[in-house]
Amino acid sequence: MAAGQGFAEVRATEHVQERSAHEIQGPSPAGELRPRPDQSPALSQTPSEWWNTPLEWETGAGRSYLVPSAEILAYLFLLNQYDRHFTEPKDVYRTTGNTFWQHLTDSKWVIDNDQFSVNQFLHPYGGSIYYGLARSAGLNFWESFLYSSAGSFLWEMGGEKTNPSINDMIATPIGGTFMGEPFFRMASLLLETDDGRPGFWRELGAAVISPPTGLNRLAFGNRFDAVFPSHQPATFMRLQVGGTLSSSSQNVSNSVKEHGAVGDFTITYGLPGKPGYSYARPFDYFDFHVTAVTANTLESLNTRGLLLGRTYDSGDSTRGVWGLFGSFDYISPQVFRVSSTALSLGTTWQSWLSRMVALQGTALAGAGYGAAGSIQRTEERDYHYGATPQGLLALRLIFGDRAMIDLTGREYYVSRVLSSDRGEENMLRGDATFTLRVFGQHGVALRYLVSHRDAHYPSVDYRDQTVETISLMYVLLGNSGFGAVEWR
Repeated sequence: MAAGQGFAEVRATEHVQERSAHEIQGPSPAGELRPRPDQSPALSQTPSEWWNTPLEWETGAGRSYLVPSAEILAYLFLLNQYDRHFTEPKDVYRTTGNTFWQHLTDSKWVIDNDQFSVNQFLHPYGGSIYYGLARSAGLNFWESFLYSSAGSFLWEMGGEKTNPSINDMIATPIGGTFMGEPFFRMASLLLETDDGRPGFWRELGAAVISPPTGLNRLAFGNRFDAVFPSHQPATFMRLQVGGTLSSSSQNVSNSVKEHGAVGDFTITYGLPGKPGYSYARPFDYFDFHVTAVTANTLESLNTRGLLLGRTYDSGDSTRGVWGLFGSFDYISPQVFRVSSTALSLGTTWQSWLSRMVALQGTALAGAGYGAAGSIQRTEERDYHYGATPQGLLALRLIFGDRAMIDLTGREYYVSRVLSSDRGEENMLRGDATFTLRVFGQHGVALRYLVSHRDAHYPSVDYRDQTVETISLMYVLLGNSGFGAVEWR
């Protein structure tokens, strides 16, 4: 694609392009083209016919603003009922209408003291549920983000008696959106088939990946059965499982489990360079990575996606896309943890260095709102919030279909700006993996991972911490192998 292409250029599908110009008004919620309102068949439909209109992503017909509104309210009610009966202290969740009014008019917004995993993972995951309910009902990215924001706000006002939380209103709707869109896209990619309706196992897999998608497909019959069009992006997928050997070298507050098992999954969606693929919709490019270990279950979840961007092309050697990216990161090695919801400027690209060697890379720099701290509890809240400048550099060197080297470096500076604490922390995480394909889609990998924390507080121990891990893993690659995009 030539350089100079405008931001968020919208391309219609072939059957929309064949329509005459007087039938087209503008972009629909899916980023496609839609009929003029005065030509919409919905104008002549009865309420029953309108309710049963199947969803069409290209035109926006059949999408519903009412269904996700009711679903989010029901979800909030059920969550509150569960918490008031099974979560301690139960009285915190026994709210009334007066709670909502008090929070709306008199309460001070605060940075709360919930556990790190609750604030930095469960809240964003809850936001992804709000988001997914709207997205799978046919709404677009930005509309679904508003629904996630509304769900989070309603919970802060009426879900519990504690003061409404500033950090939750960042992590839940924004982090939930940056997490929810990859879930929705991965589920849709699994459902997308060439031979008609997806089978039982694909439906089940999609529901596991994105429960709201599975719920709406099951509950409303063919109303929301239409599969979101991926436009056939270039992808890279990799599943790794194996064993780990860990060691700590500095100021560790608890014993590190030296031996364990690891599972790791990566998907990159919309790799640059594929002819005819455009980045018209938010997250038409995204990277999702999750690692689970026996030592502390969820060790990391990282997602980043292109919100607005444009492509560039330097001829036969390099193609890429640059612009504004949104990201959510949750990293918790055995001795400390860091999490951030952020916006960054940057680029992702692929370069052919020779006929058989390709280099894929991503470079980002930006800022967000994050949290970091040691596992060792020192105060009521054992981690620190603050504005978080951050950067990422990821490189993947691909040697034909035989071998690949992955290098990723991340840095987070959780400052004292917009913080109720007097400390600051700098977190570094480096990841190097060598993968060798043995046969077919099967291979082996050797991975080295190092995480370092440098903290500065007036009176807190365990300020400098490092943990290192070596893993030997079996690798299952996706159908695209190592993911090099051919365009020559």
